[in-house]
Amino acid sequence: MTSDSGEEKTAEEGMMTIDERKAKMEQLRAKMRSTTKANRASLIEESSKAKMTARDTARLERQRKLAEVLRTQAEAEDRGEDVERQKNWEWTIEENDNWEKKKARKARRADYEFHDDVHAARRRYKKDLDLIKPDLVAYNRQKEAVLGLAPGSLSKSGSSTPSSSALTTFDPSGGQVVPSEQRMAAESFYRDANTLLYADNKPTEDAIDRVVGKINRDIDKKGKFSRKRLNEDEGDITYINERNRVFNKKIARYYDKYTSEIRASFERGTAL
Repeated sequence: MTSDSGEEKTAEEGMMTIDERKAKMEQLRAKMRSTTKANRASLIEESSKAKMTARDTARLERQRKLAEVLRTQAEAEDRGEDVERQKNWEWTIEENDNWEKKKARKARRADYEFHDDVHAARRRYKKDLDLIKPDLVAYNRQKEAVLGLAPGSLSKSGSSTPSSSALTTFDPSGGQVVPSEQRMAAESFYRDANTLLYADNKPTEDAIDRVVGKINRDIDKKGKFSRKRLNEDEGDITYINERNRVFNKKIARYYDKYTSEIRASFERGTAL
């Protein structure tokens, strides 16, 4: 049965005329061209996506957000609404106050000029304060030990200020006898110039990790901010950009042996 069908197929192919074979060949070539074109387009698209950097991605995201803002403004104008007023409804009073404080702080720090070391150190100190997140849980725990409160009384209230009922257990002005542990905790908590306690603080692992992370961030930032040129060890800077440096290097390869003496004479001031 299989041999019969093969013979019939061979007979049909033999019966095809030259024009039919040419038409079939053109169909196969057209299909091959369309497939090659689709593969090339897919390859170009993948290559463009691979070449897209983080800066290009951020630029496209900004353009998308700007398009959304413009579309929202156009729709609001068609409805006769105020866009800014409608946007302000999304902010709470606390968020608005924080935003105003942030703007005022930014205006105070707008002076980027270097005045002296004290001013630069103070600016750095203020910036570091913004990154500090106090551990209120540990602070409340120490304050409970100082005031003689029950553990967790300040944490449950959600504030570092104890309530009047919690203060009944310890009243310094009432002449009560203060235990030695509580007195030591008070001396450690409220230190002044006359205290003899020092170097008794044991930071936690999280605190040490925060300090190490802060130092590493400062080192990375300083390394990126450095404006030292990579080719300063070569000698005098005779270029204004990388392209000009390469060009000067090519010129020096052929003409330095003729101009080195003239340049040295100009630098010594002995040129004729």
